[in-house]
Amino acid sequence: MTEAQHVIRQVSSRIVYSNPWMTVREDAIEHPDGSPGLYGYVAKPDFVLIVPEEDDGFHLVEEYRYPIGRRSWSFPQGSAEADTREDEARRELVEETGLQAGLLRYLGRMDNAHGMTGQGLHVYVATGLTRGEPHREHTEQDMRQRWVHRTEFEQMILDGVVSDSSSVAAYLLWRLRRA
Repeated sequence: MTEAQHVIRQVSSRIVYSNPWMTVREDAIEHPDGSPGLYGYVAKPDFVLIVPEEDDGFHLVEEYRYPIGRRSWSFPQGSAEADTREDEARRELVEETGLQAGLLRYLGRMDNAHGMTGQGLHVYVATGLTRGEPHREHTEQDMRQRWVHRTEFEQMILDGVVSDSSSVAAYLLWRLRRA
């Protein structure tokens, strides 16, 4: 059996809900054996995540995240279209932290939550940082930032203080690319 024979076939698709940030779709599908099924998923644009590296540590941001009902530390991140990803990574870094990257290096792409969305995560590392004032969006008015040493960041992950899966995955990618 070839890989193509294992593909789920879309029979129909409908939008269940939509707003400027996401669309929820429901697809009637057919499994490889011909049996029918239903698949719901969220359509969102890809996003960039920036690892601002400096002095064996990182600059993090913290803000209240409504879906989880608490504040959360993470690397700066934001939506980006394919043709503007590097520009958007630079813009998000300045917007959220005030830092400008002297060098921005692409680390790779990962699937954000492959069981519920096709959204991709594009990871960049920013070095040669120059400080400035953040230019946060209105929705980021409660955002804070701070620099943490790499060992403190690892402990924050272990303690559940950094629980953003994208930031944890980006850190692993950063570590593997460094090795």
